[in-house]
Amino acid sequence: MKFFTRQELFAVILILGAIVLASLANFKVSLRRARDVQRKSDVRSVTDALVKYSEDFGPFPLSEDGKIVACKGPETKVDEKGRITGLIACGWGEDALVDKLPQDPLFEKGFRYLYLSNGKRFQLYASLEGTDEPEYDPKIIVRKLSCGEFICNFGLSYGRTPLDKSIEEYENELLEQN
Repeated sequence: MKFFTRQELFAVILILGAIVLASLANFKVSLRRARDVQRKSDVRSVTDALVKYSEDFGPFPLSEDGKIVACKGPETKVDEKGRITGLIACGWGEDALVDKLPQDPLFEKGFRYLYLSNGKRFQLYASLEGTDEPEYDPKIIVRKLSCGEFICNFGLSYGRTPLDKSIEEYENELLEQN
């Protein structure tokens, strides 16, 4: 029975180590991309839910501290004109708008979604980890919006509302054009 020499054993271990290191790097990239895919999917599904909400109730929910004000609170009532009052800000990952609102895959590490709305328009943002993602938008970064502990760099909005300026700025531009 013939065994490996020390040199052969060392070469095999070196080759296996290189393979493991290369695989680990690719695995980390795959995990990052999966989290970014989840973020984009979450933002799209919440955007769809907000549009449906507007179709059912009229205006989009307002925003408060980057959250959607559309959840039932202790003071929530329907007034004599059928308007809902007393709604509170929904917690990402905690409360329901249509279904449970998602929270960022790295919520525990400070990543958050950001919602801004004046009732007529909305902007919904996230912070992607990969700068190589096609939806990564440097114009959003210039606004320095906080998606938790990170700067927002991806978003969706209602209609033609741009993501690189505030809703108020955009509406002022529309007024000047008319």
